[in-house]
Amino acid sequence: MGTLGALSLLSALPAAAQPAAGQSASAAPALRKATAAEARTDAYLDSVRGRPALLRDFFVRLPKGGDLHNHLSGAVSTEYLIELAAEDGLCVDTATMTAVAPPCGTGTRPAADARTDRAFHDALVRAWSMEDFPPGQSGHDHFFDTFGKFGEVTWRHRGKLLAEVADGVVRQNQFYLETMVTPASDGARQLAAEVGWDDDLAALHRKLVAGGKLDRLVAEAREEADDGDAEFRATERCGTGQPRPGCRLTVRWVSQASRGSAPERVFTQLALGMRLAERDPRFVAVNLVQPEDADSALRDYSLQMRMVGYLRTQYPKAHVTLHAGELWPGLVKPADLRFHIKEAVGVARTERVGHGVDLVHEDDWQQTARTMAARRVAVEVPFTSNAQILGVKGADHPFTTYRRYGVPVVLATDDPGVSRVDISHEYEYAAGTYDLSYPELKDLARASLEYAFLPGESLWQGNPTDRGYHLAAACRGERPGEPVRAQACRRLLADSPKANLEWRQEVAFAAFERAHARAAR
Repeated sequence: MGTLGALSLLSALPAAAQPAAGQSASAAPALRKATAAEARTDAYLDSVRGRPALLRDFFVRLPKGGDLHNHLSGAVSTEYLIELAAEDGLCVDTATMTAVAPPCGTGTRPAADARTDRAFHDALVRAWSMEDFPPGQSGHDHFFDTFGKFGEVTWRHRGKLLAEVADGVVRQNQFYLETMVTPASDGARQLAAEVGWDDDLAALHRKLVAGGKLDRLVAEAREEADDGDAEFRATERCGTGQPRPGCRLTVRWVSQASRGSAPERVFTQLALGMRLAERDPRFVAVNLVQPEDADSALRDYSLQMRMVGYLRTQYPKAHVTLHAGELWPGLVKPADLRFHIKEAVGVARTERVGHGVDLVHEDDWQQTARTMAARRVAVEVPFTSNAQILGVKGADHPFTTYRRYGVPVVLATDDPGVSRVDISHEYEYAAGTYDLSYPELKDLARASLEYAFLPGESLWQGNPTDRGYHLAAACRGERPGEPVRAQACRRLLADSPKANLEWRQEVAFAAFERAHARAAR
């Protein structure tokens, strides 16, 4: 069953997603030949598809690369947010279930009450997450409203939030995390108000930079990151004899800009994030967040793509990944479905697309897909949030279409705390819904490191999405799990953080497959 996954995917594509006569897609590589160890592991996967406990165990233990689409505040478990609110003495507005600063006045109660009042605790969980949200209904508003309800909790403890998330990522057998935060939020708002708006983006950028204003904001953001790092290390007990799991996770920050804000603030946040990415290795990229279907986000979408495109000329070393196409018919007018992914790729020149759900509803979407494949623009796919926010899942989701056109695909969580899921659930969903084989799942995990914003050369040769995952010349002939023999390979692994993490995952795959070889015997 599993080994036929790729062929099943192609035959199951809706007609709208098939290349028209005379058109050629950048086709995904043909189903590759599995190694003996992969075949045994695939056979085991097929044998447990109808046994939920064993299937869940398989996907938890599966090495799953990195999570490239993750919002820190939405990734934390709701239970931990409630505990943090209690520790900080916060209050809860009982009418809206929103955390507010103390003292607790009329219409509020201490968040600490949730420690002893189970009904209050459960009501907070439902208000701050998708727990018990009625199935079959659109969760769009409830999903996005959660962030405002627990926002008073999350801004106070970046390090503690990261510690809780990082421990979970490691337990899920992942090696890398890119997570989104809003650096120097208050300072960026003040600077944007001071500078104001200018339709001339170059002139606006000069105003931000003049007199060292933007550099002072960068310094503020770095100091904020230093404080978060210190809190993280203390919480994780890093450097002690009893470190928590998150200490061994590689983490990088993505600076987010609030697309629903005034244009001058969006531009300021983007400029700050890109300047940070060039000056502090902890920060790697920028993104735009908040609902893409909001009135102001729709109105300013093309302007914001031009902002990113311009700033890329000023900060060529900074990476870009953009939420684009997180839309669906009925959510917005047909005209708003026609161009968002296309402009993110063509105008903003994004290196990855987050969600990309409305692909086949865009004008000339086939060319956009071919461009993404040719430029290796990956799409970040969080299945659960797409289902919860947009109601899009199964055959309606463009997952198979992207793969058919050779677009790199990486699985991600988005906001696992809000969604009440983890990355293992996303892989299990993909395998069950699209009949993916173990080798296909393995290559999805590899892609999540290959298309990460990690510095250094890749472990893989050429374009692995198009040609398959073949070791680069320096490491050709090496066997993961055994001592590295070639000096060139040792040098690559020592000099390249990307190749080093990719090799760590290959070693983990070798151990995973050996365990299933023993089970098969």
